[in-house]
Amino acid sequence: MPNIKSAKKRVLVTEKKTLENKAMRSKMRNAIRKFNDYIDTLKLDEAEKMLPDLMSVIDEAATNGIIHKNNASNKKSRLSARLSGVKSGKIIVNIKKDNKTIAAEKAQAAREKAEALRAENLKKMQERAAAKEAEKKAKAEAEAAAKKAKADAEKAA
Repeated sequence: MPNIKSAKKRVLVTEKKTLENKAMRSKMRNAIRKFNDYIDTLKLDEAEKMLPDLMSVIDEAATNGIIHKNNASNKKSRLSARLSGVKSGKIIVNIKKDNKTIAAEKAQAAREKAEALRAENLKKMQERAAAKEAEKKAKAEAEAAAKKAKADAEKAA
């Protein structure tokens, strides 16, 4: 811990500036992330509307010395090139799905699987019933044949 008054003030000022810089860097990264999410979900009109605001956020970070001006220029160039590439079809994007879409697809797959199991079980039950019916019919025929044979034997005797 510093003892001199000016050094103490430097510590306080540095902490304050560090927090401001973190906030600005976070704001820039969140804006870039949101822009990329729009592109990934093919919401190109929203991404196009957001592009000027994103450029100003990146410029502000460069002006405040949070990132180098060349880094800012590189980021802006890559982001605008990505948007124009996706719009022109030169860049193919793997479409990201939000959690609701993923959950709906999982639920649909579960419903289809359950329906397939129900159909399979119904088919098995019908096969068992048919086999049981055939067995009863064969048993009845055997009993009828036995009765007929017994009746014929009694007639003959």
